[in-house]
Amino acid sequence: MVQQVIVGTIGRPHGLKGEVTVRPHTDRIEERFEIGIKFAVATKTLTVASRKLVQGRLVVHFVETGDRAEAEALRGLELWADAAPESLDDEEFNDSTLIGLAAFDPAGNRLGEVVDVEHHASQDLLVVRTAEGERLVPFVAQLVPEVDPGAGRLVIEPIPGLLSEVSDAD
Repeated sequence: MVQQVIVGTIGRPHGLKGEVTVRPHTDRIEERFEIGIKFAVATKTLTVASRKLVQGRLVVHFVETGDRAEAEALRGLELWADAAPESLDDEEFNDSTLIGLAAFDPAGNRLGEVVDVEHHASQDLLVVRTAEGERLVPFVAQLVPEVDPGAGRLVIEPIPGLLSEVSDAD
């Protein structure tokens, strides 16, 4: 069964020829942003003409964009692509599986909700919306020891400063 998944969000224009920055929601950039790949975006389709990394940022040019004004009109749009079910290891999860999970501490107290996943070179980060705002949580076993998509929850070890501000009074 093929499903649609978000593989990136379009950012600001890059240059004058219609290129845009893209915040990827995948760690398979080479495969997902291969030349000729088509994305469903709002009510149209965008086709990758080229891609490159510029100072660590993904920059993509689409066949359908020819100038900066057309690129600016794409800002904030999500790039959707077909995704066949993958065989994942027990400790691997698709972004779409993690987004929306309720976050709890080990004692069962609700901490917030996962609203996004950011992929960085060193590690993935969960974006958790808490009562104090959005916080970034490194997605590593020491801090996120339990993930249960079936129950709609995960457990975060709330070390000081991770999900709330630490007082300087110490």
